[in-house]
Amino acid sequence: MSTTAELLALAIEASKTDTKRSEALYKQILSSPTKPSPNSSNEDNQQHVRDQETALVNLGQLYRDQNNAAGVAEVITLSRSFMSSTAKAKTAKLIRTLLDYFNAIPDSQKIQMSVLRDNIDWAKREKRIFLKQSLETRLAALQLETHEFKPALALIDTLLTELRRLDDKMILTEVHLLESRVYRGVGNLAKAKAALTSSRTAANSIYCPPALQSSLDLQSGILHAEDKDYTTAYSYFYEAFENLSTQGEDDGKALSALKYMMLCKIMLNLPEDVTSLLSIKLAVKYAQLREVESMRTVAKAHQARNLADFEKALKDYKDELSSDPTIRSHLSDLYDALLQQNLLRIVEPYSVVELEYVAECVGQGRQSVETKLSQMILDKVFYGVLDQGRGCLLVFDEPKADNMYDTAIETLGQVSKVVESLYAKSVSIA
Repeated sequence: MSTTAELLALAIEASKTDTKRSEALYKQILSSPTKPSPNSSNEDNQQHVRDQETALVNLGQLYRDQNNAAGVAEVITLSRSFMSSTAKAKTAKLIRTLLDYFNAIPDSQKIQMSVLRDNIDWAKREKRIFLKQSLETRLAALQLETHEFKPALALIDTLLTELRRLDDKMILTEVHLLESRVYRGVGNLAKAKAALTSSRTAANSIYCPPALQSSLDLQSGILHAEDKDYTTAYSYFYEAFENLSTQGEDDGKALSALKYMMLCKIMLNLPEDVTSLLSIKLAVKYAQLREVESMRTVAKAHQARNLADFEKALKDYKDELSSDPTIRSHLSDLYDALLQQNLLRIVEPYSVVELEYVAECVGQGRQSVETKLSQMILDKVFYGVLDQGRGCLLVFDEPKADNMYDTAIETLGQVSKVVESLYAKSVSIA
């Protein structure tokens, strides 16, 4: 057994009881020279490299379990000397594995972005083009997460120029999808749709992995939902959910797809379908989760047209309903619609009603109710006038169209034609 192999075995054993000693042993393995020794056989040298690779990965896992983002960053920097002596394909796989450890560490985005920029510069110096592009794609995704849309778009534009020249369809599909998500984040839906179309075009010419296909379906569903086409959006979300659940993907995307399906049912005024949706085989395992329970509570409040229950659901499940921008924006629209329906139900029986009474009935402040009523009057949802002096709302019946004026104008038009005809005949007789 080689020295590094012995150290590795000791480090793995120590990781269960003494993490400090395990960490020191892993660093000792990594500090040993990576270049082949002239006195060692080729097999021993290969074993030495494999042991160092295992030590790197294990040290990264150790720091990940301790939520030590700085430690993971240090491991990636330590790995530089090791990477220089390995194949480029193995290097890319190893660095991706180490970077994935950041995902389990909360609030590590800033350190991760710093590490990515550092490694992108290193990849440029080493002329590892494919690794650089992979790291830049990951950096753009992180910038999207942290809402740094402008630098993300600039980086994506540069990436797309390079990728079109190389004609790498797989990464091109991913980057166009990322571009679509960024444009959707800035509210430019036209460009988001164009980028998604480009992504699908690139995906059609290659074998598209199920996970990437599901991401495309999710983005398609989100954009259709933005256009209020909830029926088409639901079918895309269902495809994505089915794919992700079948593949056993457990990164939260399947749960997001299920929540979006429930959202579509609510927005289509079919909240009663939410219960039956959760009884399908693939959805049963998610049915008891708090995220799903939040959507079920919203559906019940919407079905009962109860604004107080709706507000309570938004308050009780604030984290679950506000963390996702898609759900947050659509529930905001739903809240406005529900408030409008409640206001109409209250003012409908009256010709004059006090604003204080209306505000009390819907459980809102007078100012917000007054603003909403004035907006409804301007949108011609109902006819009325706000009398701010008396603090009342005057409600009118819908005015009926009087056809007398239209008929009079039409009659005058016909008379004009008769006069012109008589004039033409008189001229011809004369």
